[in-house]
Amino acid sequence: METIRLIFIGIIFGIANVIPGVSGGTIAVVFGIYDRLINVITINVKKIFKEWKFLLPLGLGVVVGIILFSKLIALLFERYPVQTNWFFIGIILGSIPMIYKRIMSADGIEHTEPADSKKKRLVPAFSSVVCCLVAFGIMIVMAFVEVSEAGSVVQTELTLSLAVRLFIGLALAAIAMIIPGISGSFLMLVVGVYGTIIAAIADFNMPLLLVGCAGAVAGLIGGAGLVRFLMKTLPSQTYGAILGLVMGSVLVIFPGFGPAPVVVVSILCAAGGFALSFFASR
Repeated sequence: METIRLIFIGIIFGIANVIPGVSGGTIAVVFGIYDRLINVITINVKKIFKEWKFLLPLGLGVVVGIILFSKLIALLFERYPVQTNWFFIGIILGSIPMIYKRIMSADGIEHTEPADSKKKRLVPAFSSVVCCLVAFGIMIVMAFVEVSEAGSVVQTELTLSLAVRLFIGLALAAIAMIIPGISGSFLMLVVGVYGTIIAAIADFNMPLLLVGCAGAVAGLIGGAGLVRFLMKTLPSQTYGAILGLVMGSVLVIFPGFGPAPVVVVSILCAAGGFALSFFASR
C-alpha cells in the first residue's frame, strides 16, 4: 500500500514540476514526504541505498508523471485553465493546517505555557511569523512578474553559452523544486531555457539533456544541504518561511473566477483538491 501511495505522489510531483507556476516542493510538503526527501538528497551513497524503498517508487511515479501525464495536464490547462488552477489551489490550501502544526511543534508549543496554565499558545514565535511574512512578500512580487516564453528561442545545438545557461537554469530549477511555493519551471522561463529543455526531452537530445541533468544534480544536492541545515538550526523559522511560500503560491497561480457555471465547477475542483491534500497530509 505504501509503495502505491509513493508512486501516486511521484506522479503528482512529476506533473507539478513541468507546469510553470506550480511548485513540486509544495506537493512534497502537502503529501508529507518533504523532510524525508530532503534528507535523502545527498552525496552519501549508503544513505541513498538505504532509502531505496522510498526513492524507487517515488522516482518511478515522477517519470510516469512527466512522460505520460504532462500532456494531459497541458491539455487541461489549455481547455479548462481556471478549473485546473483552482484544483491546484485547493491542494495548496489543504496543506496549510499540517504546516502550521509543524511550526508549533518546532516551537515546542505542544506543551502548555507557562507550566501552571492550561492554556496553549495559538500563535507561533515572532521570528517564525516574520519569516512567514517575508516569504509571502517574495511570492507577491513573483505573482506580478510576467514572463513571456516568446522571448525564449528553442535551441537544439549545444554551444558554450547555451551550456552555461542550461546548467544555471536547471540548477536553479532543481533548488526551486525542493523549496515549497517556488516553481522550477517558472525560473527556467525567467532564464530562458524552458522551451529548449522541454524540446530536448521530447526529442531525446542527449547533449542538451546531459548538461541540464548535471545542473539539476548540482542544484538538488546544494539546495537540499541548505534546507537540511536550516531545518536543523532554525526549524520553526524555516517552516514559517515554507508556510509563507506555500500561501503565496496561491497568488502566483490564481486564475480568477470566470462566468457563473465555471465558478461552480471551480469551487468543486478546489474542494476536491483541498480534501485530497488535507487527508493525505494527515
